[in-house]
Parts: sequence; C-alpha cells; structure tokens
Amino acid sequence: MTAKDTQFGKKTFTSWLIESVGTVPIKRRQEHGDSADNMLVMTSLVESLRVGDCVCLFPEGMSRYHPGMAPLKTGVARIVSDTLSAEKDNPLFELTLVTCSITYMHRERFRSDVLVSFSPPVKLRPKDFPQLIQPVDFSVIRSLTAFMQSQISSGTIDAPDWKTVRVAKLAARMYAPLGTRMTLGDHVRVTRVFSDAFSGVTSRKWEESVKDEGGWVSDTSAKKEELVIRDSVAPATQEASQEYRERLAKDLGEYQDLLAHLGIKDERIRRALPRPFLFYRIVIRVVWMAILLAISIPGLLLWLPVYLTSSYAVWRFKMSGPIWDTFDEIAQYKMIYGLGAGAVVYSICLLITWPILPITFWAIPLLMWLTVRWWEDAVSAARALNALMRLFLLGRHELGRTKLWRDGLHKRVMELSQELGLPDDPESYFARRGGKEKGRVRGKWESGSRYFSLKRRRKRDWNEALRWYDVTDYPNMDN
Repeated sequence: MTAKDTQFGKKTFTSWLIESVGTVPIKRRQEHGDSADNMLVMTSLVESLRVGDCVCLFPEGMSRYHPGMAPLKTGVARIVSDTLSAEKDNPLFELTLVTCSITYMHRERFRSDVLVSFSPPVKLRPKDFPQLIQPVDFSVIRSLTAFMQSQISSGTIDAPDWKTVRVAKLAARMYAPLGTRMTLGDHVRVTRVFSDAFSGVTSRKWEESVKDEGGWVSDTSAKKEELVIRDSVAPATQEASQEYRERLAKDLGEYQDLLAHLGIKDERIRRALPRPFLFYRIVIRVVWMAILLAISIPGLLLWLPVYLTSSYAVWRFKMSGPIWDTFDEIAQYKMIYGLGAGAVVYSICLLITWPILPITFWAIPLLMWLTVRWWEDAVSAARALNALMRLFLLGRHELGRTKLWRDGLHKRVMELSQELGLPDDPESYFARRGGKEKGRVRGKWESGSRYFSLKRRRKRDWNEALRWYDVTDYPNMDN
C-alpha cells in the first residue's frame, strides 16, 4: 500500500502501524511542491508487481469528501507501463488491473452504510499492449487513466454538487420505495442514473449498465496503434429535455426542503396512516425507547471514556492543519484512540471485578456490544417517535396538500425513469434481484426476526445513520 509521507517517521501508533505493514511513502505536491520526487517509490512498486505482489493505490490522491470524483493521477498508468516494459521479453507475464469504487451513504455519520464494488479485471500483457512499452506516448497514459476513471465512476455516485446527490436520492426512493428490501448496490446504481440525468450527463440504459462488460482493448486495425475504450452501452433512445429535468430536480429539492422542515420523510407521506393508528404507534415508541434507554445506561457509562477520548483526540487533530488535509486521517484517529481508551476501560473493569474475572472477562465486552445495539434501537425509536409526533400534529389539510404534491412529483419521476430505461415495475423487479446481501431485508419474516439480531441492526432505509432525525442533507465542502 501507499500513503502520504507526512504519516511516516512520527512517534505515534498510527505511524508505526503504517510503516510496519510495508506501506511506502508518497510525496505529494501539497507538501513538497515541485520538489516532490517519487522515483524510488515507483521503482519499488514496479519490482513488487514483477514478482507477483499486489499493490493498492489511491489514484485520486486523497479520500473523497466531495460529491464528485477528482481527476485521477497518472501514477497507476505509469506504473503499469513501467512494469510491462520491464517484462517485455517475458511472454507469460500478465498484469491484472482491478478498479474499486467506494460509495458512502453518509461518510461523516456514525453507523451509516458504505458500498464497495469492484469492476471486472483487465488483463494486461506486453505482447497485447505494445503501446504501453517504453518509450510510450503520454496520450496512452492519459487514455488508460481516463478508462480507470470511467470504471470507478460507474460504480459510485459522481455528481457535480451535493444538491444533485440529495434530489437524486429522493428520486430513487420515490421511484423504488423499497428501502433495504432492495440491495445497496441497486440503490446506488438507481441513484446514479437519476444523478446523471439531473446533471446533464448522457445516461446509460439500466439493463445495460448493470452488466457492463466494457473493456480496454488494443485497436490493431488503425493506422496508428492506440488504446481505445470499448463501450458496449448505447445512450438512451428517448431522453427528456434538460430543461425538463432541471425543473423536476428543482421541484424535488423544494419538496425535500419541505420534508426536512416538517421533520418527516417521503415514505410517511406516501403511506399516510390514520390518526388513531398514529397515536397507537407513538405510545409503543415511547415505551420501547424508555426500556432501551434504561438497559443501556450501564454500558453507556463504560463507553463514555472512549467517546470523550476519541472526540478530544479528533478535535486536537483537526486543529493541526487545513481541513482538506486532516479529514483523511480522522477515521484513523478515531479507531486508534478509541481502541486505546477501550482497552484501558476493559483493563480497569477486570481489576475491579478480579474475584469474578472468569465471568467479567467475557461479560464486559458482551455488555458493551449489546449497549451499542440497544442504543442504536433506542435512537431509531426516538427518530420514529419524532417523525410520528410531527406527522400527528400536522393538519389534515396540509397533509393532504403535501400528499397531492408528492403524487404529482412521483408521476413525473416515473415518466423520467421510463425515458432513462429503468424497469417499469421497480418494486417487483428490485425485490427479486440479488441475494442475501449484508443488511438487506427480504420478506416480512426476515424483517421481524432481524430486528433482534445481535450482529447488525435492521434498517428500513439505506440512508439511516445513528441520529434521532432523518439525515437528508450533506456537508457544504465549499465553506
């Protein structure tokens, strides 16, 4: 693996861990300017690939906290070219290039979901790609980098701004109101289709985008040998005008603003419940939340030092540099200091309960984990209680008017989905697709039984996070 060189040579556990696993330092222009020289590192990576090792690189150069992808660095393509050039006389040598896409539902929110998807591997051999053998035209390097960018982008949500992501997710939920009954991958792909439509990007047909077999091949029939991207996907035959899409996106944004102001989500408008039943569910949520909070108190006292320690460490770290640089390492600091504080709390508890050590040795970790699960369910109950109370206090007239507005938007979303080539019956189509993916709920029995799972809390919506309110907004990274 590679990491920025500022994480090396420090007297910290994070620095020791990074160095001990064989990570090599990369000098970035942000810290070194034009003097950044990674020639020795690149040579080391090439030698590792030649002997059959795996190399993990992050071609964006940083973790992504933005709605769209940053332009990829050409380092990966140059390493591929150097490796194939070094093995040009070996007819059996083969280099496999696999791109990975990471999509965070809400990266800055605790206990939110993340999708990791891999594109089909690309096999590169010196005899099949002579264009990559040195001396190589830099346009070939840019072509390979562009191909990788296309592969990575196709597996995640790549939008120009957070506003587009926000309305695209709302459109996806209105189009397929299945929540976690559809796979997270399908949810991201549908969101990506709407995001492209609202951004003015030529969208792919759904049935073609889910089985993309596009590869990177050598066009030997051309007069000049060059690398080309083969894309088996044709643009949608019927597209709405961009003006129509922008108007729909604007209306969806206003509707989402209203939902955020009311403190409820679209699903509760779609399935408006009678007021007596709302009152009944409010009572159930109050009782269940009180029970969960009561049984969570002992474990929360054990978690309190861990939370305070990690929060203080992250606060101190944020003050150490510009926000665009410190964000990359926040998760590392949370993990390291959280584990350290947890180990101290565990050790103190064992010392205090020394006479019954065989019991507390297992009971304390179990209690702390169960507390996380109980706390999650308590927060979920509080979130539902908050939404139910707001819905109960909402006047019938305003609820009916909002429902009517929602029905009109839903009709327009379905019309757009047909033009984008999405399935006509999404609730049936996406409920059947896929298998037993992590976090997915299939059927009423599974929905009920998974509520009491010790491994993972059953979610109803992929956008849920550990908050007492529904998370629909995103950070403004421009400020």
